[in-house]
Formats: sequence, C-alpha cells, structure tokens
Amino acid sequence: MVESGISELYQPQTNANQRLSPSGNVNCRTEKNLTKYLLIGITWVLFAIILGIPIIFLFTKAFSSGVIVYFQSIFGDKDTLNSIILTLTIAPIAVFLNTIFGLNAAWLLSRYRFPGRTLILTLIDLPFAVSPVVTGLCLVVLAGKGTTLGTWLDHLGLPFLNSTPSMVLATMIVTLPIIVRELIPVLDEIGPEQELAATSLGATGLQMFLRITLPNISLGLVFGVLLCNARAIGEFASVAVVSGRIGGATETMPLRVERLFQEYKNPADFALASLLALMAFGTLIAKAYIEKRHHSRQQLNQIPKVGQ
Repeated sequence: MVESGISELYQPQTNANQRLSPSGNVNCRTEKNLTKYLLIGITWVLFAIILGIPIIFLFTKAFSSGVIVYFQSIFGDKDTLNSIILTLTIAPIAVFLNTIFGLNAAWLLSRYRFPGRTLILTLIDLPFAVSPVVTGLCLVVLAGKGTTLGTWLDHLGLPFLNSTPSMVLATMIVTLPIIVRELIPVLDEIGPEQELAATSLGATGLQMFLRITLPNISLGLVFGVLLCNARAIGEFASVAVVSGRIGGATETMPLRVERLFQEYKNPADFALASLLALMAFGTLIAKAYIEKRHHSRQQLNQIPKVGQ
C-alpha cells in the first residue's frame, strides 16, 4: 500500500520531465553545451577577422626587414623618437588631471542629489558622443589665432595652439568620461554607510577618503586610469587639429604613424604602429593581472581561518 502510494506520488513528476524533453534520447544539457561551443566558436572567428588578422599583418610588416631595422626605425629617427617622448609626456599629464577630476566628479554625482545633476552627467558623457575632430575644432575656435583668448595668451607669451598645453587639453577632453564612469558604479555599490560611520567617529574628510573610500574604489580607479591612459596614447583626431602637426615638435605617435605612411616609409610606419599596439597590449595585460590578483585576494579572505 505504502509503496504503491509512493509510486503514484512520483509518477506525475516523471511524466512531466518526459513531457519537457522533446525526445527521450535527447539530453537538454548537451543542447546547451552545443549552443555554448557554437557561440564561443563564432566569437573566436569574429575576433580573428576583426583583430587577429590585422594584428598579425601589422607585426609581420613591422619585422619584414629584420629586428635591427625595426629598432632603427623607432629609435634611429629623431622625429619618431621625439613623437614617442611627446606622447609619453602628454598621456601621463592628461591621465593625472583626469584622475583628480574623475575622483571629485564621481564623488559628487554618487553622494549628492541636486538640481542639474543629470545635466552634469550628460556633459561628462558628451566626449563619447561628439567626434574628437569637433573637440579640436572647438578649441581652435575658442583660443585660436585672432580670438580674444588666443590673442591674450599670445601677449602673455603662452601661445595655445601648436603647443603641448593645447594637446594635453584636447586629450583630457576626449578621455574625460572614462574614469568618472568607472568610479560612479563602484561608489554607488559600496554606499555611504562606512564613510558616515567614519565621520561619526571623528575622522576628517582626508582620513575618511584615504582609509575608507580609496581602498574600496581602488580596483575601479586602477581600471579607469589604465583605460584612460590607453585612450590618451592613441588619440589622433583632436590632437591633429590643435597641434599643427609640426614634425619633431608637435607630432605624437599616431600623427607620426600617419606621416610615415603618407610618405611611403615602410616598414618605419608599421614599426611605430606596432609599438602603439604593444603599449595597448601592456595596458590590457596589466588590467587582467590586477583583476586576477584582486579576485585571488578576495578568495583568500573568504577562506575561514583555523579555529574560527
């Protein structure tokens, strides 16, 4: 009696499982695995077509004349070397200034609600929507030759166009939203509770930031800085408008690559372009390494200690 009751109790569940299966010989888990592997295969094919083949072609052309010619193309040309130095000067300055702005703007927008907050968010995202050429053109119209601001700067002996400050400002505007957009979700997720507790215990604003806020947002801040640096190194359009593209003076690495390409100087153009690609790869590797270390540290902290 009991056994028959149990069998009747489980019978509808078995029939339901059978009805959910399109066929008794088909494994639903196998179907999911096939879909997963198909999507993975499509992703790798698209990756190979869009990125893999061009990158392989780039490095093949860069080293087509040998390793010695490759390094001579980069470090033997004075104008090319100056473009590398200029790029490695502009990018850190722009990233440093954007980091300061990004920290303040992200804090303001995540901790306070005030009239005009949506407008500020929209203006911060504007460089993502507007072409960098428009950014450079606006700077020319604002402080170019013949403008009020440009004339005033010329009288002070601080010409704006065709100078490093104009290139730094153009790079800053283009990369402005990156750090802010990395930090706002992190600040929203951690919330203000720990900061309020620290303030109530007598911590100053600087102590609260250094001991509470900064450790909590450190990973997002590092990611934002790395992405901002990669974008700053590769910026072309806005810098091309304001720099004047003076060889050996106001040419960054992307501008120098285009000049070498237009002058049919192969493999010098591919060599410098490959150096830009290596810088980008270095940024991605650093990002992946930091993320892996962070996750490993979190897993170790979650392991209960002996005796607990």
